[in-house]
Amino acid sequence: MKLTREQRILRALFRGDVLRIRNARYRRTVRALTDLLLEADLAPTDQTARALGSPKRTVRAAVISQQGGIAAGLDEFRFLLARRRLQVFPEKRDGDAMAPGDVLAFVEGQEVRLLGLERVGLNLLQRMSGVATTARCLQERAQSRGGHARVVGTRKTPWGLLDKRALHLGGAGTHRLGLGDAILIKNNHLALLAPTELEAVPLAIERVWKARREAAFIEVEVRELAAARAAAQTFRRLLEGAAEEYPCLLLLDNMTSDQIGTIVDRLQQEGLWNDVLIEASGGISETNIERYAASGVDAISLGALTHSARALDICLRIS
Repeated sequence: MKLTREQRILRALFRGDVLRIRNARYRRTVRALTDLLLEADLAPTDQTARALGSPKRTVRAAVISQQGGIAAGLDEFRFLLARRRLQVFPEKRDGDAMAPGDVLAFVEGQEVRLLGLERVGLNLLQRMSGVATTARCLQERAQSRGGHARVVGTRKTPWGLLDKRALHLGGAGTHRLGLGDAILIKNNHLALLAPTELEAVPLAIERVWKARREAAFIEVEVRELAAARAAAQTFRRLLEGAAEEYPCLLLLDNMTSDQIGTIVDRLQQEGLWNDVLIEASGGISETNIERYAASGVDAISLGALTHSARALDICLRIS
């Protein structure tokens, strides 16, 4: 049975389910990042705790949200603390809504260890919750007028796969999980193949088509109507000779919502619309996302989801 457009975009760009601590690749990423953060924070030791002579007694603390939003990073927080013999008892789950004053978790363990891990652990929760909350907010805006566009992240992710998991928890798409995940032909790739985008696009798609079985999707960036038509025509011809359905995407980059609307209309008029999925990117923010969603695109990608997300205010209080 042929998949709907929404099913195709979800299959291609929404794959955050794999980003869990039990996944070996993701677990290695969490361990490597948190180890680096702790090494920098504790080098060579916690001078305050040392100078105060803090006793090695067992204490209990509450992790409390000071803002409303979406909880994210609780699994990673528990992983970080458990590796250093601290117990975490969650009161919320990743992806849950939280209000000011909500307790996200209780922590029990040696006081000195807890104080040494407090800042890195809270930074983890604050950043991931901030990304998830921003993602949820922008997704709601994109669909506020009944549109079908889905919000997705980009590779502008300072914390890599942790940022991708936070996007997933906020309801946004992960897009590529890394360079080895899918084929995305961008303007710099096209510049190496031919003098103009119009000439390079069909060449690039033809060249990568044979590698599609190893990639979650193939996407090509275009910046003008003629190149978009050429890409869609090439994808259509290749799909007609393929035995299976495969996600093919056009990335319309740095265009106005009106320009994108014109391309969408043209592809529909020429019978090319059903063969491609459309992603808009570049210059999109919370102030104009609704206009882009109304242009008829399937996905809207924003680097600001991860490179500029505000951390949520979360604190730890020892009782």
